Amino acid sequence: MSAREEILDRIRTALKDAPEVPVIPRGYRASSQLDEAVLIELLVDRLIDYKARVSIVDTADVPAKIAEVLAGAGSYVVPAGLDAGWLTGLELEQDSRRRLDSVTAPLSVAELDGVDAVVTGSAVAVAETGTIILDGGPNQGRRAITLVPDHHICVVEVADIAGILPEALRRIDGTRPLTMISGPSATSDIELERVEGVHGPRTLDVIIAR
Repeated sequence: MSAREEILDRIRTALKDAPEVPVIPRGYRASSQLDEAVLIELLVDRLIDYKARVSIVDTADVPAKIAEVLAGAGSYVVPAGLDAGWLTGLELEQDSRRRLDSVTAPLSVAELDGVDAVVTGSAVAVAETGTIILDGGPNQGRRAITLVPDHHICVVEVADIAGILPEALRRIDGTRPLTMISGPSATSDIELERVEGVHGPRTLDVIIAR
């Protein structure tokens, strides 16, 4: 008998006379039933509390807002699957700042570290917690592009806002690489001194498209 089999055999022997565990009801709240206006208000309140910068615009105004937020950036990266219509306000033919990241030609960490900003979409947002979830979809790209640049501009469509986490989790594939963002990257040392930009972007701009 191997050591593994011996350990498992001892466990089975110890549990042989254990009583049956009663079934515990799991009646957790599964939906918030909040209307669109309340979802937006709640998400904005949480994001601002986390020190994110938030803008609410009509879908048609997303390109102009992205261009406005990127005005001071010397360079920026976008995933290959980002909605090209969101970038029409940037005059791409003349914009030498843009770096395109794709599966076939991914930018290196050093290249990403030299980029000022990243523009992505999102998979779903949780209003109650102020959390934006990325799942590596085409409009979000690899996790690295949202963690290395110092400024993240994230577009959240109103239809993708869920009230509570159980609602959000039902909308995504849990086997995909998930990144949950609640405001800019921040941490505190033992003296509770807040330091931003340690584990990800120092600045988070959220554009809510309705």
